[in-house]
Amino acid sequence: MSVTIAGRTIGAGSPCYIVAEIGINHNGDMSVAKKLIDVAVASGCNAVKFQKRTIDVVYSAAELARLRESPFGTTNGELKHALEFGKKQYAEIDAHCKKVGMVWFASPWDEASVDFLEQFNVPCHKVASASLTDDNLLRHIRAARKPVILSTGMSTMAQIDHAVQVLGLEDLVILHATSTYPASYEELNLKVIPELARRFKAPIGYSGHETGIASSVASVALGAAMVERHLTLDRAMWGSDQAASLEPNGMQRLVRDIRLVETAFGNGKKCLLDREVPIMEKLRRVGL
Repeated sequence: MSVTIAGRTIGAGSPCYIVAEIGINHNGDMSVAKKLIDVAVASGCNAVKFQKRTIDVVYSAAELARLRESPFGTTNGELKHALEFGKKQYAEIDAHCKKVGMVWFASPWDEASVDFLEQFNVPCHKVASASLTDDNLLRHIRAARKPVILSTGMSTMAQIDHAVQVLGLEDLVILHATSTYPASYEELNLKVIPELARRFKAPIGYSGHETGIASSVASVALGAAMVERHLTLDRAMWGSDQAASLEPNGMQRLVRDIRLVETAFGNGKKCLLDREVPIMEKLRRVGL
């Protein structure tokens, strides 16, 4: 089974679909957001992803009032509002992505955010791991009749089963994920990828929050049809997701190495290569 997003096929036999998660790594700065989009283009990524929240719906008044020091103030609410782009900013994102030829979409954390994103005709919606158990949100996302990408961090297999039952398997991509930031290699459990593939008739991918690229490349060898990694201009920048992100050089190497591994897969048919013949004639004593 395959899924098509913005004209690209995702599934077995197709190149891995590579998503640069910008998320909130723009720190509320549109110039940073555009630079991150440009890095994704230069790296050869297939799409960039943002996050969209209706702050007063997603967070309680008590949570927004909680003391939290940031460059934007002393409360969590001041931080959350400063990081949230509105219609004007997303119109700029949409225009810039069209200008540079980059697909974009987002993770809506509430129903109003789904409707907000729909005005830009995004090609799909992403369910964040934190939203996997929100049945009403899942139904609202599915009602948009777009492909859905489901992240499965911080979830049990029973919860994943339920979310898939709510969403249905049509036009669904399921991403294995570990929701620690940054994740340690002992926590990644990449063998879940083939297990998800056995369990569900849907493209399976990987959303990584670890440092480095080795495990994300390995996920493709295990069958990941989509790989998503956070992107930052500098891991030392302020922000909760920066340390679990790849810098421009890291994203470029990730895309390069995934494409090299895909080339190395070949067709699975063992044969004698023309370039092997002179080596065989030189080294093999018996059976020429």
